[in-house]
Amino acid sequence: MRPPSYKSVVDELSRAIRSGELPAGSRLPTHRALAHERNIALATATRVYAELAAMGLVVGEPGRGTFVRALSGYDGLEPARDLPVPRLADLSFNQPLARGQGQMLRQALRKLAVSGEVEALLRQDPPGGRTHDRAIVARYLLDRGIDTAPRNVLLTAGTQQALDSVLRTLTRPGDVVAVDALTYPGIKLLASAHSLELAPIPVTAAGPDLDALDLLCRTRPVRVIYTIPTVHNPLGWVLDRAQRDRLVGIARSRDCLLIEDGTYAFLEAAPPSPLRTLAPERTFYVASLSKNVAPGLRFGFAVVPDSAVDGVVRALRAAAWGSPGLVTALATGWLGDGTVARLEKHRREDGTARQDIARTALAGMNLTGHPSSYLVWLGLAPHQRPDQVADVLARAGILVSTVDAFATGAHRPPALRLALGTPDLADLRAALLRLRNAIESIPPT
Repeated sequence: MRPPSYKSVVDELSRAIRSGELPAGSRLPTHRALAHERNIALATATRVYAELAAMGLVVGEPGRGTFVRALSGYDGLEPARDLPVPRLADLSFNQPLARGQGQMLRQALRKLAVSGEVEALLRQDPPGGRTHDRAIVARYLLDRGIDTAPRNVLLTAGTQQALDSVLRTLTRPGDVVAVDALTYPGIKLLASAHSLELAPIPVTAAGPDLDALDLLCRTRPVRVIYTIPTVHNPLGWVLDRAQRDRLVGIARSRDCLLIEDGTYAFLEAAPPSPLRTLAPERTFYVASLSKNVAPGLRFGFAVVPDSAVDGVVRALRAAAWGSPGLVTALATGWLGDGTVARLEKHRREDGTARQDIARTALAGMNLTGHPSSYLVWLGLAPHQRPDQVADVLARAGILVSTVDAFATGAHRPPALRLALGTPDLADLRAALLRLRNAIESIPPT
């Protein structure tokens, strides 16, 4: 009998995984066992698993073996939105909206429609935005502890574009970027797109291991440190002033640049000074109105040192120019009339209520999270594989994010991130109780 080809083995295993014949979490034969079963060379068996891993169907764990990955949930690249049952709750992504925001939008659009400058909204703003609009954002940032000139504020289509443009300006392929071992998935996508090396910083319950960061910066040519010091995604920490001073000191002594992500910072009512205030000469602050106003608004900004303004403007022009005029008009109008401040206060109160529900519904489980945020980091039992748990939850109608989305190093603790902001508040408790029951029903392996 003719031995099966390399490609036919890949096709057969991929069909079995996609059909559910090999469910998420299944341990596959060792490379040697697969070679023996299929009458192929050991190198060919290794190639089979490498291709399946590249397809996102399996994952290899040193010392444990090769496992089938879940095909639902959020794996750090694209969320798989199709579930095998009707969807009960999406806990994979935060899309918080306050009651009445639709009517607020109608009123804002009517106001724009009767304004004398409505035709100007059809013209292209300069990359980085008009000085008047940048000044409105600069005034708003005063409440975040950042005192900056409008020239240093560049408007973008969300935090991701701000982060992308800053990285384009600061780095070259092969540069080393220090990041928390668990962090915002968007930095991973950009590192891959720009051929950057991410160097993970071990994390503690209170923040990044700054001793490890100092050692990393002494032994590796770290170009940039990417950090989320206020309401970390996904772990929720807020670094205190001493930690911020130490972080800035490391960056200065090792001549590293800082990218400070302030996307969720508004959820902390009284945070310590931003890194941008402590080290304005080397800190690039990025944030948006996606979480405090609406994810579909796609309005963000980067606050950059004088020396980098022209470079970031060029990066914005090369990529997507910046925030569209109509979006900028809506956003700056709400910034100027106090709407954003009111929504941020509501988000803090709503986040606190959701955290209280989560801590009651999931009492006794391993939870980490900021007390007024929309994020919960849920530690799993050692025998519970995150991708397998995500698959079980998908079959219960619940979408979640697994540790794979956030991990930047080889160590991936068994954990899920729960985004609490999308379900209606009245439905959240039932969804979390169903999640708890589904997880506790998974037998030890």
